[in-house]
Amino acid sequence: MPVVMCFGDSNTHGTIPMASLEDRRRYGRSTRWPGVLAAALGPDWHVIEEGHGGRTTVHEDPIDGAHRSGARILPALLETHRPLDVVVIMLGTNDCQTRFHSSAFDISRSVERLVRDVRSSDAGPDGSAPAVLVISPVPVEEVGLFAPLFSGGATKSRALSPLLADMAARHGVHFADAGDWADVDPAEGVHLSAEAHRAIGTGVAATLNEVI
Repeated sequence: MPVVMCFGDSNTHGTIPMASLEDRRRYGRSTRWPGVLAAALGPDWHVIEEGHGGRTTVHEDPIDGAHRSGARILPALLETHRPLDVVVIMLGTNDCQTRFHSSAFDISRSVERLVRDVRSSDAGPDGSAPAVLVISPVPVEEVGLFAPLFSGGATKSRALSPLLADMAARHGVHFADAGDWADVDPAEGVHLSAEAHRAIGTGVAATLNEVI
């Protein structure tokens, strides 16, 4: 049975567009895009959800905690869930926050760090390295609750896709752009509707069936 781990942030966790910073609502398992992915792939696949609200690529958040760093937690997750056939990485949205002062180029290099970590691991079948699918996240909009947090983020997030596509090609890993499938909630600007989750899960399933 092929095993795929979905490694991402709140939009992998399934956070519903938030009414306040204290809003902790989450879509049900079958609505979240990894759940949609699991249903689309069918019972011959095992899909592991590893989404964490606020997760960055490499940054230890000075306000919300060092545990938000994807690079910090990824080695443990690779060991926890091995053997993994595929690791799907959809990160970079939170790196667009003003507090991290990262350019789109810096963000792409940070995702590249995660790709290197997976591809240099022995977390795949028989001690091999897992395959990787890099997904450029849905671009943010500077509206509503998160507008001050993501000042300049709309431009950076839209510049990320071609940089990640180039990086994926250089490393011989797979690439898709979630912005081709979905948009963020137009009033909240960061998180996704149930329809967007459905589109992303369906798109990831089609990509995996094509490349794996």
